[in-house]
Amino acid sequence: MILETVCVGQMQVNCYILASSPNGRAIIIDPGDEKQKIERVLKKYCLKPEFIINTHGHIDHIGCDDKFGVPVYIHRQDSVLLESPELNLSAFLASSFSLKSNIKILEDKDKIELDQIQLEVMHVPGHTPGGISLLMKKPKDKILFTGDALFYHGIGRTDFPGASETLLIKSIKMRLFKLSDDTIVYPGHGPSSTIGEEKNNNPFLMST
Repeated sequence: MILETVCVGQMQVNCYILASSPNGRAIIIDPGDEKQKIERVLKKYCLKPEFIINTHGHIDHIGCDDKFGVPVYIHRQDSVLLESPELNLSAFLASSFSLKSNIKILEDKDKIELDQIQLEVMHVPGHTPGGISLLMKKPKDKILFTGDALFYHGIGRTDFPGASETLLIKSIKMRLFKLSDDTIVYPGHGPSSTIGEEKNNNPFLMST
């Protein structure tokens, strides 16, 4: 299996490229910016992107959604962010971004499959209403892409429209922290971690 991280954009978003093997099809998670950097990894393994998955609808994660000519998957409650520069926050930057076609809707517990890869959608609202994490079920387990819900010793910002710190913390504890401690966390920004590490040492989530 191929799992490559490409750090893109001013906000240093972790874009992930998944594929079963070289010379095949790929999933792109959160292509926020710098299409050329993403394409270099695709070319390295001779991969063709099949679809994009957005963990949520903020501009730093969706900025290249329209650059690959493939369907874009996003949770139902964040689909409106793709269409609205105000809600996806691009209106406050140099250029506005809006995507209105080729959008595929996800719901909690949906399964996304490509070749030997299977991902399960986990709805983890709080950073945005439709924020999701993606739990790999095949070909490996104990791999979790958390988007901007959970970081190494941190959590996503909750000062944006539609965000809630209380809901985000509840979502993480009730959903993500039910996974095994050795589950590897691949976040939307920053270094990887594990569920056990975040349970025990994340200052935003440690039980009092």
